[in-house]
Amino acid sequence: MKLKNLALAGIGACALLASCAGGNKAAQEATTASGLNPELFSANKDGKDIKLYTLRNAAGTEACITNFGGRLVSFAIADKNGNLTDVVLGFDSIQDYINVPSDFGASIGRYANRIGQGRYVLDGDTVQLPTNNFGHCLHGGPTGWQYSVYDVAEANDSSIVLTLLSPDGDNNFPGNVQAKVTYTLTADNKLDIAYEATTDKPTVVNMTNHSYFNLGGDPSKDITDHLLTVNANSYTPVDSTFMTTGEIATVEGTPFDFRTAKPVGQDIDADNEQVRNGKGFDHNWVLATEGNIEVPAAVLYSPETGIEMTVYTTEPGVQVYSGNFLDGTVTGKGGKTYGKRAAICLETQHYPDSPNKADWPSTALRPGETYKSRTIYSFDTKK
Repeated sequence: MKLKNLALAGIGACALLASCAGGNKAAQEATTASGLNPELFSANKDGKDIKLYTLRNAAGTEACITNFGGRLVSFAIADKNGNLTDVVLGFDSIQDYINVPSDFGASIGRYANRIGQGRYVLDGDTVQLPTNNFGHCLHGGPTGWQYSVYDVAEANDSSIVLTLLSPDGDNNFPGNVQAKVTYTLTADNKLDIAYEATTDKPTVVNMTNHSYFNLGGDPSKDITDHLLTVNANSYTPVDSTFMTTGEIATVEGTPFDFRTAKPVGQDIDADNEQVRNGKGFDHNWVLATEGNIEVPAAVLYSPETGIEMTVYTTEPGVQVYSGNFLDGTVTGKGGKTYGKRAAICLETQHYPDSPNKADWPSTALRPGETYKSRTIYSFDTKK
């Protein structure tokens, strides 16, 4: 269906979706432009209401977000033929998000990526976290923020502000942490995500968005044909447990050199120890952007749809994960199964295991300080 037709059909429906401050009454029979039924996202967990919120601009671009895990459920934009195309993986109902463990679209915390052996020392105190991934703590532990219900502080047609209180001892992390995630959809098709956090005890914070992108819009086809550029001269190698070794290595002459655009699949199965350790790409690139939000950190492009996504961030690194562990056992939106490399993640972040690497940018957060991070996923369509 062409975008102009969807736009005409969707204008009235979108006004009725649960996307306004105070929770405007949704027409439960309506669907979003990307085909989601808001009624299937209404639930209560841990005494908190879960809903689907829809952001939409005049161009017809749409972002759907649930406060369960602060997740981006869909992002729909016109392709080169004018067809509205959903470019992120996820589920059709909140029950699947609750019952099927996943990071699809989530606002990750308290610490995105891995902390080695689940252990770190801060201000002389040793913190032992749960180990939920090859002997390490991944994405905040087994009950990280992706499984929490965020509170909706504000919501309107273009933005939503989500807040979360992570209590002292949450997955053994110290400190009561008050976190905030703000999603904004701009008129020029940018999804701007801003993060903030404060604490009452010294702790570590490293937040990110974990959307799985397939700019071709068809997750039955993998993303190996997508062209990727990463503005990085180096990356952080990993061992066989996906843990950073502490080395910062050049990308020069390696499969990790994406300084000029090349297909994701060109070197993804290369005869290279790091590729083998990552089962493809599952590594942190050390960005050359120096935290400048106006300098592109990465660019992803689908030749099939003409959809291009440019990533801007204040973060020093980006984890490129090429969907190596997707295996077809999960059924997502539209009844489609998600096979190996059906999507790619570009997770802006501080480097993995930074609390144990004194020479790397610090993730420590102390009382009186405010953690701030911002990432923009900017979309364009090439004709």
